[in-house]
Amino acid sequence: MTYEPDSKAATLQRLRQISHLLDNAIAIPGTKYRVGLDPILGLLPGGGDTLTAFFSAYIVWEAARLGLPRESLVRMVMNILFDTVVGAVPIVGDFLDVTWKANVKNLQLVENHLASPIPSKKVDRVFLILLTVGLILFVGALTYVSVIIFRLLLMLFTGN
Repeated sequence: MTYEPDSKAATLQRLRQISHLLDNAIAIPGTKYRVGLDPILGLLPGGGDTLTAFFSAYIVWEAARLGLPRESLVRMVMNILFDTVVGAVPIVGDFLDVTWKANVKNLQLVENHLASPIPSKKVDRVFLILLTVGLILFVGALTYVSVIIFRLLLMLFTGN
C-alpha cells in the first residue's frame, strides 16, 4: 500500500495525537513535566497496560504502512514490551511508566525515518503480521499472569 503525500501527513498527525494522549496529555501542576493516559491506565491491575499496549501496537502498524524498515519496527515493539512489562510491576512499574514514554520514542523513530532521504526496504506483510501477533500474544500472556497474581494476592489478603 502506498501513501499519497496528504495521506502520509494525516497519518503522522494522527500518530502524534495518539502518542501525545498516551504519554504527554496531562501537565503536572507546578512543573514542566507531563504524563499521559499510559501510566494512569497502568494503575488498573492487568487491564490498563494491556489497553495501552494495543494503542501502541497501532502506532507500530501505521509505522510499517509508512515504510519503516524491520529494524525500526522491532525496536518499536521492544519499546512497547519494555513499557508493558515494567508497567505491570506494581508501584515501581507505575513510576517507571511515567518516565519511559515508549510512544514518544516510537514516534521519534517514525519522524526520523520520514525525514531521512535514504530509502529503506519496506517490510513484507508476513513479517508485520508475525510481529503484531507476537506482541499481542506476549501482552496477552502478561495480562493473564498479572490477573492471576492479583487474584492470588486478593485471596491472600481477604481470606477468600
